[in-house]
Amino acid sequence: MDYKLDAYCGLYCGACGVFKANKMNIVEETAKKWKLKPENIRCHGCKSDMIAVFCTDCHLKLCAEKKKVEFCYECDEYPCENLLNFRNDEHPHHSVILNNLEYIKENGLQEWLRQQAKRWSCSKCGTEFSWYEETCQSCGTKLHNAEDEDKTLNNK
Repeated sequence: MDYKLDAYCGLYCGACGVFKANKMNIVEETAKKWKLKPENIRCHGCKSDMIAVFCTDCHLKLCAEKKKVEFCYECDEYPCENLLNFRNDEHPHHSVILNNLEYIKENGLQEWLRQQAKRWSCSKCGTEFSWYEETCQSCGTKLHNAEDEDKTLNNK
């Protein structure tokens, strides 16, 4: 099964800890650490047929599928109240979705995926990291994570 790195709302699934656990084949270990059942964190991305329990009932995903759009910006109601509420909720990694959607709209999916792969890789050694990691697991470099990014976006 293919991994799908892009989400309807503009999140980069490749930086999700659940997604990374699947890609690295450490689902059982991760589930145990997080006190979850492995079947609840099997995921290959929002647009795949294997979705983690956290995302199966996502109203943004369900809406996009119903409206047959690949990204929320393609909807006549963009940006809708649900998208804005999601962007401003308690999860710092959600704060980038409007910026990401605009980037995809202006530059295309492939360029955004290239940019995101670079964004979510250690600048020193190139190791991929997830939204909330603070230091690179390979080289120990301090990482600019989603919490840092959220603070930067909210200071504008």
